[in-house]
Amino acid sequence: MQKCIAILTVGVLWALSAAALERPDTTFKIFQFPADQIPRVDGDVSDWGMVPADYAIGIDQLKDTVHDSPIDTTDLDVTVRVGWVKGLNRLYFLYEAYDDYWDFSHRDLHNDILEIVVDGDLSGGPLIPQLREDKETNGLEGLDGHFKFHGVHAQNYHVLTPADGKPWTMVWGANQWIYELPWANAAAHYDFAPGDSGHYTLEFWITPFDYAPADGPERAVESKLEEGALIGLSWCILDYDDVEVKQQEFEGFWNLSHKTTMFGNASELVGFRLMPLEEAFRDPVEAQWEFTVLDMERRLVAFKDLSYGDIRSWRWDFGDGNTSTEQHPIHQYAEPGTTYTVTLYVEGPEGKARMSKVWDVIVR
Repeated sequence: MQKCIAILTVGVLWALSAAALERPDTTFKIFQFPADQIPRVDGDVSDWGMVPADYAIGIDQLKDTVHDSPIDTTDLDVTVRVGWVKGLNRLYFLYEAYDDYWDFSHRDLHNDILEIVVDGDLSGGPLIPQLREDKETNGLEGLDGHFKFHGVHAQNYHVLTPADGKPWTMVWGANQWIYELPWANAAAHYDFAPGDSGHYTLEFWITPFDYAPADGPERAVESKLEEGALIGLSWCILDYDDVEVKQQEFEGFWNLSHKTTMFGNASELVGFRLMPLEEAFRDPVEAQWEFTVLDMERRLVAFKDLSYGDIRSWRWDFGDGNTSTEQHPIHQYAEPGTTYTVTLYVEGPEGKARMSKVWDVIVR
């Protein structure tokens, strides 16, 4: 009975998580870069040549949720690719756009903008106090709400495209430190003046946070990006086409979420999956493993196989003269105060591989 309740609970939680996102029938992909081919943020997009075409998200996926304008690629055309690197809590972006009128001569937010919102742990809910129904009872009105709540559990970046005489982005919240190194970086390439048409390229990366307080990074908690996980992410394009109009009178509000208030509500983002490495960047068989000390006093260690490929056999050498052919063995070491070199050998129809970890396993 308890097992059934547990399964039901997990199912309900999964359903609630999925329901907390817009466009629930659509999941976009985040490309995993190999660890030795991390894209360099320098305006040269050749690093992104390895990304398959089905990772590109074009303007056909966007909807003007303010004016309901039809798509016209002679007016505006954009493509966005998103990447990540296993072990780094960063999201990499390549933004390529054509606009028939680039508007960026003002000093304020009257600027063509790529507005990105990210919720790394799918916590959902409003990220600006104005959208919270309980802002009065929780003391989140006015500047108190701005400093205590705005952009803390999910972040909004107003990326200025281009940024002329301004930082590359405005973070909508009091945690302005998140758009600077070592938490973010950006590089753009363009050769047009305000009012011109032309092509624009921007590379950048950001760090999503589960908790990003206004007082700096000391108490911040980065979102842990893990292979296969789903995160909340969306963007909209604010397209100004007239230097004389007011700051909020943009011509288009092209939105991936298809929900205008996604700018301030993480439950209105869309799902993005952190994908594994594409097969083209992997060997047919790769050995990998991890371990957990179950009981240090008894020197009891659990080993878990994480290998890749069609593997038919496993052989563990625990470094103390003992071996195992189980996939996920548990081993008890006899000698305390010793470091061990443990090796996993794997084999399958497409080849074999090994992984040794030197002195990682220590018992006392």
